[in-house]
Amino acid sequence: MPKSSSKSAKRKAPWKKPAPKGSRHTPLSPSQKAKAKRSAKRAGRPYPNLVDNMQATKQGSSKRKSS
Repeated sequence: MPKSSSKSAKRKAPWKKPAPKGSRHTPLSPSQKAKAKRSAKRAGRPYPNLVDNMQATKQGSSKRKSS
């Protein structure tokens, strides 16, 4: 049986962690929603979950910062 790394054993799932203090909850843009839906479809899910939404938000914000 493979050993799990101590780093991954200490991490909590994103849905078990509270939101960072001072963070603002903003709705996804239409393009981010489309990215999340595509990601969910590739994974075989009928609709996006929290992880799909987080990835779509992260990808969208990195593009805006570099432009």
